[in-house]
Amino acid sequence: KVTRLARIGRARRALDQATIGLVGEHPAGFDTCAYDAGDLADLFGVRVQPVALADTLAQAAASPDGARDAFIERVTALAPNVAELDQAAVRGTAGVYHALRTLADDSQLSGVAVRCWPEFFTELGCAACGAMSVLNEEKCPASCEADVNGTVTSLLLQALSGAQAFITDLVSIEAESDTGVLWHCGLAPASMADPEGPILGTIHSNRKLPLLFEFPLKPGRVTIARLHRTALDNGTAGYQLVIGGGEMVRAPKSFTGTSGVIRFDRPTAEVFDTIMRAGLEHHVSITYGDYQEELRGFARLAGLAVLELTAP
Repeated sequence: KVTRLARIGRARRALDQATIGLVGEHPAGFDTCAYDAGDLADLFGVRVQPVALADTLAQAAASPDGARDAFIERVTALAPNVAELDQAAVRGTAGVYHALRTLADDSQLSGVAVRCWPEFFTELGCAACGAMSVLNEEKCPASCEADVNGTVTSLLLQALSGAQAFITDLVSIEAESDTGVLWHCGLAPASMADPEGPILGTIHSNRKLPLLFEFPLKPGRVTIARLHRTALDNGTAGYQLVIGGGEMVRAPKSFTGTSGVIRFDRPTAEVFDTIMRAGLEHHVSITYGDYQEELRGFARLAGLAVLELTAP
């Protein structure tokens, strides 16, 4: 119990001291990535620092060759086939990493939420995903589609677990096996890769440009969370904390990018029904280990209502 309370206190301090860099705005139609800066500040002390997307693109384009070379050497050690991909695009992703890492360091950011498409593809000719994967591995949570709430949730999970976290989508429900598939295009941290399989560099499934990573997630216990924007009982908009858990099972890659097969603590069909009835966002965050009780304690401390995703 003392350890649990210490984790909750650590998470509370982490959010109270956090500044999230918001690079650009969420893409049109992705309103589930909307956030409320005032509520985040009032509830947790989290500050959001908007950053012009054009400035980040310019900084990425101007990244020095030495910084790009260092990034490529680093990711090639993880995924040797990076050398087989479009090298101009790979160097572009290296520039994106340098720009985001520099932004985080110079502004003392705890995480970033990035409008990762379409401009990185159309303006720089590369994917931002590989750069964000490395940031996630470095415990600087990076969410795509400018999902500030996703980054805050990942930061919360990271503070509780002391390990990496990242945002993902539930993209498949398999009734026969009572499992689901958690996936994202390729920004999972490398430490979440199944050690029995390779880590590969790959291209974006839609835009056909690198650099992203491809691997199945490792088996093990995971905690699921989402800082969910919803209508409260008093009729106003506000936040509640979605909490869940499950077991990631060893399985072949379900899709390109980074994905894992999960067996929830509750029948998958019931989990899906809860998601649809509550109108949850498409992103949830995960970390390895079971921290559901810590999340409940954090919610009590912050005065947040809880939505149980997998509890009976």
